[in-house]
This record gives sequence, structure tokens and C-alpha cells, in this order.
Amino acid sequence: MNYSTEKNNKVYVYGEIVSDAEFSHEVFGEGFYEFFVKVMRLSGQADILPITVSERIMTDDMKAGNFICALGQFRSYNKIENGKSRLMLTVFVREVLSTQPSKNPNSIVLSGYICKPPVYRTTPFNREIADLLIAVNRSYNKSDYIPAIAWGRNARFVKNLSVGDKVALSGRIQSREYQKKQEDESFITMTAYEVSVSKLAAFDENCDFDIDEEFDLYSMPRAYETIDE
Repeated sequence: MNYSTEKNNKVYVYGEIVSDAEFSHEVFGEGFYEFFVKVMRLSGQADILPITVSERIMTDDMKAGNFICALGQFRSYNKIENGKSRLMLTVFVREVLSTQPSKNPNSIVLSGYICKPPVYRTTPFNREIADLLIAVNRSYNKSDYIPAIAWGRNARFVKNLSVGDKVALSGRIQSREYQKKQEDESFITMTAYEVSVSKLAAFDENCDFDIDEEFDLYSMPRAYETIDE
């Protein structure tokens, strides 16, 4: 394991399993299963997140109605649907915990590189929003492509970033439903997953940081924070 890479992508989730585990895929003889977990927000709303677990750490308790507490990474992969490639996202569990170490049931910390020009916009209520896509390095020369959304001061900061800029951020993983128009003019409901940014910093390529120090991004230059929705 390349620790310098692994620390760039850390997720903690605690929530209720809301679907039975289904076989997903196999890598070098090791099977992986997927299910969905409902993670509550402080507002009382919930995010329904996809979870991937290796058969090596699967237990009989991982079934609908039970709770799971886990550490892992937010990973991406491409899936071909109707001849088109679609970016899929999942929380890849690396460790199952017996107790909840944090009051926050949904937290993520990432560092990586801006890989598409950020898209800045305002809502009809003049809320500032910026969408960004971050390439996060992984072991074995792989990368995960993680969409994120920033608000307010973070959005104003993000709109001035360029492709290739190195950033670090913390926040939570959120699920969001939207309507997608089909060729026959009908609409279907889809679910998008993204990181809702609470803290963000950009820093020089030669600058490094310890992501384990209380997830504290304020110690880095040009850090900002917004209120979690």
C-alpha cells in the first residue's frame, strides 16, 4: 500500500443499510458486493449512498435494517450503459468499525487536481455555486474522478482555479435526484453523487499536508469554509 496516495482519499460513514447486498464484480478471485446505506444529515434529510464491500470483510449483519460504521474511500469507475460510458461512484469500504468514533456520520477528505474547468453559476435566489471535478490519485497508477459542489465564498474561490491546480477539501458525500430527458421526450429520475464542500484550499505542488491532523484544512493557505446545508 502506498500510504502517501491512500491518505488523499478518506471517507467515514455511519448509517442504516437499506438494501440487500448484491454481487458486483470479482478482481483476482476476490468478490465484491454492493448495497445502499441511508446516512442522516443534521437537517433531518438523508443521503442514500452506494457502498462496495469485499467478501473478505462481509458479515451476516450487513443486511437491510442493520447499521454499518465504516472507513473507506470515495471511488469512481466507468460503466457502459446503452453504448455510452457513465461515471459511477461508490464508497469503497476498507475497514468496518464496531463503534462510532465521530458524531458526524458522513465525512470525507480529499486531495487531488482540478481536471475540468470549474463551472460557476448563481441560482434564482442569488446563491453562488461552483461545480468541480477532482482527479484523486490511487495506488497502481489509477485515479478516481470525484465531482464536488462548492457554495458561497468557496464557489467564488473555486471559479478562479485552473485545470491542474492542486486542491484539498473536506465535506460530506451527498445524493441528489434529478430528471433526465430521454430521446422520446419523457423523463426518468436519476441519482447523482457528489461531495458537498465545507472547507477548501489550493496549494503549491511542492506543498504537502497531513490529512490525518483532525481534518484541519485551516492550516493550509487560502482556506475557506461554508455552512453545511
